[in-house]
Amino acid sequence: MTLPPTVGAADYRDSGLVFPEGFTFGSATASYQVEGAAAQDGRLPSIWDTFSKTPGRVWNGDTGDVACDHYHRWEADLDLMAELGLGAYRFSIAWPRIVPEGTGAVNQAGIDFYSRLVDGLLDRGIHPVATLYHWDLPQALEDAGGWPVRATADAFERYAEIMGAALGDRIHTWTTLNEPWCSAYLGYGQGGHAPGRHEPAAALAAVHHLNLAHGRAVQALRATSTGDPAYSVTLNFHVPRGRGEQAGEAVRRVDALANRAFTGPMLRGAYPDDLLADTASVTDWSFVHDGDLDAIRQPLDVLGVNYYSTVTAQIWDGVSPKQSNDGHKAAAGGTAWPGSDEVLEFLPQPGPSTAMGWNIAPEGLEELLLSLHEQFPQQPLMVTENGAAFDDVVAANGSVPDPERLDYLRRHFTAAHRALEQGVDLRGFFVWSLMDNFEWGYGYAKRFGIVRVDFDTLERTVKDSGRWYAELARTGVLPA
Repeated sequence: MTLPPTVGAADYRDSGLVFPEGFTFGSATASYQVEGAAAQDGRLPSIWDTFSKTPGRVWNGDTGDVACDHYHRWEADLDLMAELGLGAYRFSIAWPRIVPEGTGAVNQAGIDFYSRLVDGLLDRGIHPVATLYHWDLPQALEDAGGWPVRATADAFERYAEIMGAALGDRIHTWTTLNEPWCSAYLGYGQGGHAPGRHEPAAALAAVHHLNLAHGRAVQALRATSTGDPAYSVTLNFHVPRGRGEQAGEAVRRVDALANRAFTGPMLRGAYPDDLLADTASVTDWSFVHDGDLDAIRQPLDVLGVNYYSTVTAQIWDGVSPKQSNDGHKAAAGGTAWPGSDEVLEFLPQPGPSTAMGWNIAPEGLEELLLSLHEQFPQQPLMVTENGAAFDDVVAANGSVPDPERLDYLRRHFTAAHRALEQGVDLRGFFVWSLMDNFEWGYGYAKRFGIVRVDFDTLERTVKDSGRWYAELARTGVLPA
């Protein structure tokens, strides 16, 4: 990626910037993080139910059993979205609510819940943006091998057919997968995410079967949706920096494993040659069958871009002196990625940082959007996640001032606007997250929401950042 000349020239704290007519201002959540009702109305366990109940896997032993209780409070939550002026709501559908065993019987109660949710959004003038998979694989499918086996992609195609037929007359945008990088590498390689496996070859097989599931799901959704939805996938792109004698090689390798392992087959119809060479000692890629790459490469109306921070990597010959464990979106946990005997290590970055320890780098978002535009000039883009966790404190009057999050969002919206000014076809921006929720391995210890959730009472309180964002959504002008 080439650093544009504007990057670093200012602190990105602009105001008064006018976004284009029709630009989407939304917010996002994920089913396991907010819904709760984990064993109600026919839902069976997902890999995250199992993982969170395994001692030592999640901070404080937290689980998503209740989460934000969105399953029961969805109408009030939709009213809150309308109050904030959101143009779109990006939610995910829990596969274990729809096909509880992953294959076999369909659970009508699950379909009915999401049908009510979609109708409620439309009644309030909010576009429904539905993600089919945000990491909650039915446990029965994991017991049969999970994403490293081809049958999981077969099951996902059928699940997509079911949802296309059920909701495809009303969905504004279908998203197949959220961050398949996390599902593959963190779930099957690094082990910090469900199902918690440490198998490099399985992680690469999972990469391919997630890619295949995406392509076949797009085809299934197109075949069954009777409305006119857009079709998308959301990727969490890495913006790498290199350090050490092999800095350039570290950047190339991160880009291959994290970014081009997905954009290559999805947008170009091929896995990059350097990725195949990097991983030849781990797998021969024989799980790629004839016709797979044609199936994966499907036209997309919009490419979802998730961005939180940059990453810094270096290559060690042999064993690195220290390997950290991030366990979430920004890095691969500092462990060796699938490849040669050289270790690709992710290093701490200079601050300032969020409560997650992720560096605050709005210039990275501008750089990423410009790079994607350069690589895929005809592909419309959407920022589908961007936000920050901070240790919010409730004020004496009950308000929730969160100046650090507000500043973070201001700077990243400024970065997005700069990309727009340089010709990037950016259609919208979804803040992560609508509300504080179950933050995966961190349980309820990290708060990303623009709405605070009291996890004892489940009371919602709009934070100052939420009120700021409501003004932006209402006017389309970056507030002062």
